[in-house]
Amino acid sequence: MKNVSRLLPLLSGIVTLSGCNHAPQKSNGQNNQKPNIIYIFADDLGIGDLSCYGATKVSTPNIDRLAGQGVQFTNAYATSATSTPSRFGLLTGMYPWRQENTGIAPGNSELIIDTTCVTMADMLKDAGYATGAVGKWHLGLGDQTATQDWNAPLPCALGDLGFDYHYIMAATADRVPCVYIENGKVANYDPSAPIEVSYQKNFEGEPTGKSNPELLYNLKPSHGHDMSIVNGISRIGFMKGGGKALWKDENIADSLTTHAIQFIEENQNKPFFLYFATNDVHVPRFPHDRFRGKNPMGLRGDAIVQFDYCVGEILNTLEKLGLRENTLIILSSDNGPVVDDGYDDKAEELLNGHSPAGPLRGNKYSAFEGGTRIPAIVSWPAGVKKGMTSDLLVSQVDWLASLASLTGATMPKNTAPDSYNYLGSWLSKEKTDRPWVIEQASNHTLSVRTKDWKYIEPNDGPKMIQWGPKIETGNSKEPQLYKMKEVKEVTNYAKNMPEKVAELQSILQSVREGKDLIGK
Repeated sequence: MKNVSRLLPLLSGIVTLSGCNHAPQKSNGQNNQKPNIIYIFADDLGIGDLSCYGATKVSTPNIDRLAGQGVQFTNAYATSATSTPSRFGLLTGMYPWRQENTGIAPGNSELIIDTTCVTMADMLKDAGYATGAVGKWHLGLGDQTATQDWNAPLPCALGDLGFDYHYIMAATADRVPCVYIENGKVANYDPSAPIEVSYQKNFEGEPTGKSNPELLYNLKPSHGHDMSIVNGISRIGFMKGGGKALWKDENIADSLTTHAIQFIEENQNKPFFLYFATNDVHVPRFPHDRFRGKNPMGLRGDAIVQFDYCVGEILNTLEKLGLRENTLIILSSDNGPVVDDGYDDKAEELLNGHSPAGPLRGNKYSAFEGGTRIPAIVSWPAGVKKGMTSDLLVSQVDWLASLASLTGATMPKNTAPDSYNYLGSWLSKEKTDRPWVIEQASNHTLSVRTKDWKYIEPNDGPKMIQWGPKIETGNSKEPQLYKMKEVKEVTNYAKNMPEKVAELQSILQSVREGKDLIGK
């Protein structure tokens, strides 16, 4: 395990933290306690994918209900345009580019977050919270890459990062191993089918999507994703065994939601923190039959409907238990949307005028705004006014420090170097923009965005993603400077405004060097 290195039309207080070294409510008596906290993390969900943000081709009534119970943000950002680094930034309060091994992780990656690092779960556990993680993980497991024994307890898992309970997918649904991990062990382990995983070579006699396309009875790949076959769908990576422990894609959402609800029920009499990271709407999109055909966009649209259902089940559970009033719910996405991301699910052909990223340019992976600007809804009936929309500039990296402030947690020095307390902004009690946010594209190109401007640093990468998705990268050998009032990022003002370019370059360089420009 590697140590942490220091140092849409869209509408258009601080704890001491620094670097990381490595319907009417019934009452159950909890309302006088610290608020429960649920972070609902969608996967590849765009700001244009929800009806509360203006989508017309898909209806998301439960998420709309959540937005109506709180504040909806139009200038909220993930730290990165891909999954692994985005999740790393959220949970550690540190920009992922400060650590070398935070690219898109294989399913057999070692635990990427150092166990000595104070995470969001560590902080909340120390503050008296029961802590749980359910859903997609994608931050590695075990103490060394490619050496995990999936048939035994893993030496490094989420219990080492402050989570009392976890029921997770090791990586993503399109990557092996295709089993759930519960408290460091394969859930429903089948001793008659021992598990082997490799990202280097196939196991003798095992079929693959490339050599055995006739076995792909559920989904076929559009590009890549043609290795081991599980549930009639080929994946990235090679796997043997699993037996009764293997998941069925159509049941993933139900399984994760059931375990999330179970965690809530078991901890209803004390403050709890639930990190609920759904698989929807990540590929392979294969929602349950009861969600099929609910809109004209095919499987991707159906997956959005399924995600909305899961959100509704969480809300219904909280209301039934009398917990809704004092539960802070944060709903967001790990990065921007993607349409064709490796499977022939007709997502591109069936868009029917739908724009997953709203009016933004770019999508997942991109340095343009569609890569990192994400939907974000914050709802806490006891602490947030209802039905508000905010155009404040905010970043997910600040949730760790903000929640520390909310709960009165004491953070050790030299933890969460890039996280600042913007709780007042997130709860819409203050009108304070973050002075800038840092965005990271899939090739590690960095951008700095202020309320009015965005600068993208030069790089010599290709103009389009090379491995399949039809997405602009945002790459250019020249500096790029865009006015944020011009949503599409078309006119580059860099040559005409060198002083503004220099100003934003200076911010980016200072952040790289670890300087505190905001003030802890």
